[in-house]
Amino acid sequence: MLSFFKSKKAASEPASQYQQLGGETAVRAMAERFYDIMEQDPRARELLAMHPQPLTAVREKFFEFLSGWLGGPQLFVAKYGHPRLRARHLPFRIDTAMRDQWLLCMYQVLDEQVSDPLLHMQLKQQFTRLAHHMINTD
Repeated sequence: MLSFFKSKKAASEPASQYQQLGGETAVRAMAERFYDIMEQDPRARELLAMHPQPLTAVREKFFEFLSGWLGGPQLFVAKYGHPRLRARHLPFRIDTAMRDQWLLCMYQVLDEQVSDPLLHMQLKQQFTRLAHHMINTD
């Protein structure tokens, strides 16, 4: 009887964005595609230049961050502690041009991989706020 109530409660909880996107496979695909775009689109060349090569470790860290940020497993926190994104990015010059290059890549990922209009809009707003928050240079 107790398991019935547990499953009923779990069913009534709203799905996280992580779940709505399709879980680990979809979130990993978003992280990978983000860096693929960065590597391929010449409009993101300055953003790419500030990343250590090869991008293998950065891709994994981004997936781990997105996993927790979107309501899935807190992989980044488990490995590295609180993201403290702004503090972690202070060594890098992030101005509006860098923000725009980052958003160029992320918006393309959302356009390609998020078909639900409401989820697409919510994520676009969240990523936009996050990108604006990261600016540390005029």
